[in-house]
Amino acid sequence: MKFLCVSDIVDPLVYSTSVKERYSDIDAILCAGDLSMEYQDFIVTALSKPMFFIFGNHDLKDFYLYNRKAKRPVHNRMNAMQVMDKGHGGDYISNKSIACKKLSFTLPDGKKTPLLIAGVSGSIRYNKGEDQYTEKQMFWQLLRLAPKMIWNRIRYGRCCDIFLTHASPRHIHDREDPCHKGFECFNWFIDKFKPAMLIHGHIHLYDLQAVRTTKSKETMVINCYSHLVVEYQPKFTGKKGEASGSLIDILSDR
Repeated sequence: MKFLCVSDIVDPLVYSTSVKERYSDIDAILCAGDLSMEYQDFIVTALSKPMFFIFGNHDLKDFYLYNRKAKRPVHNRMNAMQVMDKGHGGDYISNKSIACKKLSFTLPDGKKTPLLIAGVSGSIRYNKGEDQYTEKQMFWQLLRLAPKMIWNRIRYGRCCDIFLTHASPRHIHDREDPCHKGFECFNWFIDKFKPAMLIHGHIHLYDLQAVRTTKSKETMVINCYSHLVVEYQPKFTGKKGEASGSLIDILSDR
């Protein structure tokens, strides 16, 4: 299964009239934040594939439509349901875990098991802006995901295939300035629930040699700044969907 992963900047390879031909073989789109809804609309309309998205700490003009605690623009009189009816073509997965049956894998006995994807929005709190959280606040968000992770383990044999975030885990791809520190609780999530991939943005890369992927225990942590194509296939070992590792290929030259 192939994913087009995007975050943080509009990439001319994606925002192009040839996007449909270039990415005709992808199965879904993952947006790791800090991208306008207009850009996301373009991608999902051009490719006609499922999209899953979260918000970052910038480009939050539509954040209030998805978060009841967010600040509502005074000039915008439309209610949330009216705008949601217009739709942006993607599924907002912050503080959610989805078993996506439209995207499924085949088990050794021939049965299907869905793609399991979860996510959280935002960055570390550094100036009291929207969608910024302290370590404690983010940990509580992860705790609210825990019951679904446990249910996934019982029902599907694994907790999570893809964990989509904006910020990175602490000491993995992050930086020491106040804005770009990662969350230590993401490392807790990796340890407890063992997602095959944690896909994040937020950390801008200006060096082609910069590290994009890091293995942390059983999880591949991937920085999808700008864009990446990621191919993923779990190695199933049981009838329920238990997986012993996975095949992950980063197709970064596309």
